[in-house]
Amino acid sequence: MVRVGLTAERLTRAGAELADEVGFDEVTVSALARRFDVKVASLYSHVKGSQDLRTRIALFALAEMADRVADALAGRSGKDALAAFADAYRDYARQHPGRYAAAQLRLDPETAASSAGVRHAQMTRALLRGYDLPEPEQTHAVRMLGSVFHGYISLESGGGFAHTAVDPQVSWSWMVDSLDAMLRARAAS
Repeated sequence: MVRVGLTAERLTRAGAELADEVGFDEVTVSALARRFDVKVASLYSHVKGSQDLRTRIALFALAEMADRVADALAGRSGKDALAAFADAYRDYARQHPGRYAAAQLRLDPETAASSAGVRHAQMTRALLRGYDLPEPEQTHAVRMLGSVFHGYISLESGGGFAHTAVDPQVSWSWMVDSLDAMLRARAAS
C-alpha cells in the first residue's frame, strides 16, 4: 500500500533537506524512511533505492541552482555578470551545502544530457560571450571558471580559510576581479 502523501517529488525534496542537515553522503532510503516514520519498504514504490534517491536529489539541486544562476545573470554582462554568476554558486553552496554536494554527483551520460547541467554550461557560455572568446578558448574558460569557483567553494566550506587574517570575501572579490582581467586580456589578444 502506498502511503498517502508520499511521492517521488516529496521524497526528493525531503532528501535534499536532509542532505543540507546531515550531509549528502549520509542520505539513504533508510534515513528518509526514519524522517517520515515509515518502513523502508514503503518508499520503494517511489524510489528504486538509495542511488536513485541520490540521483534525484542531484537533479533537483542542479535545476534549483540553474534557476538561481539564471535569475542572477538576467540583464547583466561583463564583470557584473561574472560576479553575479560566481556569487550565485557560492551563495547556493553556503545555504545548501548538501544540495551543492549532490550537484557534484557523477551522472550517467544519458541522465546528464537531460539534466539542468546542460543549462549550467549554456549559461557559462552566455556569460563568456561578453568576453568575445573564440573556440577553443571559450571551452578552456568554461572549464577554468567551473574549476576555480568549485575549488574555492570546496576549500571554504571545508574550513580552509577559517584561520587566516584575510577575510575570505576579500579574496573572493580579488579572484573574480582577476578572472575578469584575465578574460578581457585573452579576448584582446
